[in-house]
Amino acid sequence: MNAPRVNLLGLDRAGLERYLAGFGEKPYRARILLRWIHKRGVTRFDDMTDLSKALRARLADETEIRPPEVEERRDAADGVTKWSVTVGGGSAVETVLIPDRGRNTLCISSQAGCALDCAFCATGKQGFDGNLTPAEIAGQVWLAARELERRDDGRGLTNVVFMGMGEPLLNFDACVTVANLLMDDLAYGLSKRRVTISTAGVVPNILKLAERTECALAVSLHAADDALRDRLVPLNRRYPLAELLDACQSYLSCVGERRSVTIEYALMKGVNDSLADAAALARLLRPLRCKINLIPFNPFPNAGFERPDPDAITAFQTYLLNAGYTATLRATRGDEIAAACGQLTGAVRDRTNRRARYIARLRQQPAAAGQEGLVP
Repeated sequence: MNAPRVNLLGLDRAGLERYLAGFGEKPYRARILLRWIHKRGVTRFDDMTDLSKALRARLADETEIRPPEVEERRDAADGVTKWSVTVGGGSAVETVLIPDRGRNTLCISSQAGCALDCAFCATGKQGFDGNLTPAEIAGQVWLAARELERRDDGRGLTNVVFMGMGEPLLNFDACVTVANLLMDDLAYGLSKRRVTISTAGVVPNILKLAERTECALAVSLHAADDALRDRLVPLNRRYPLAELLDACQSYLSCVGERRSVTIEYALMKGVNDSLADAAALARLLRPLRCKINLIPFNPFPNAGFERPDPDAITAFQTYLLNAGYTATLRATRGDEIAAACGQLTGAVRDRTNRRARYIARLRQQPAAAGQEGLVP
């Protein structure tokens, strides 16, 4: 039985150098390969004319450059594009391209489903299948870069955020490999401030992150006290706020004085959107060098939460601004195609049976089910 081919999309520069060294090739060959694969989008080794015929033949025999297959594409009126792409095991994940005022931001997935089951996120309700490979993560970026080339968009990708399906720091090695690939000048050449890994608070891997990559860190917070955060983000029961904030301080001590952590805070009506909540958040974050990104809740079927009234959102942001914070409001984009923050679902082969249990609970409590959609 033949060994499976190595998908070169999943190797950063160091990985390519190690792979090529295995059959006596010099490190500079890896640099050539990176440019062909990521800058030029070439998948045929025969077209890589500055590599020797012998090397091209061996690469063609042992490796491949295979992006994920697109199952579905949806385009929103506001310019957002969402792809559903196949990954191993029969699942599909979603990735979202968001053009906006001189930027092209790509939101990529790192897992099929999510093991964390945050209360306000549609992804967690799908259950969990497993981690994506580096090639499956980087392949989402490769697809988006080719799309922008077809559009003749000279900006290319300007920002990549690991904020799609899954918890990136529970797929640590793969996500770090891809983050470093994104920042490599021979691949996508993004600055360390334009590649962001978002976490719900996997404390041990926050502590490791600055040792392995220089990318930016975002923390999905959503509550200023442990009691509420335990409900919204179950991971908090394992790594409570004090431990999480200490880990963020340790991260900042490694990356330098000019860096900050982005705090993501999804505003939910009657849950965490009052001025008292804003005051508690301001007190909690005072020791931390951070900026706050407020995200009005994006509804999905049977969510059980609502978006706050516009006046409440404005009041919350104004309180934080007056308290001296940089507090931005994330514009809702792509919600008509379920591409906004917290709405990604894909098609997950759920090994946890969480989705089945979730639907069973909704059937037992039809009055609380809210919008139709998840209940068949």
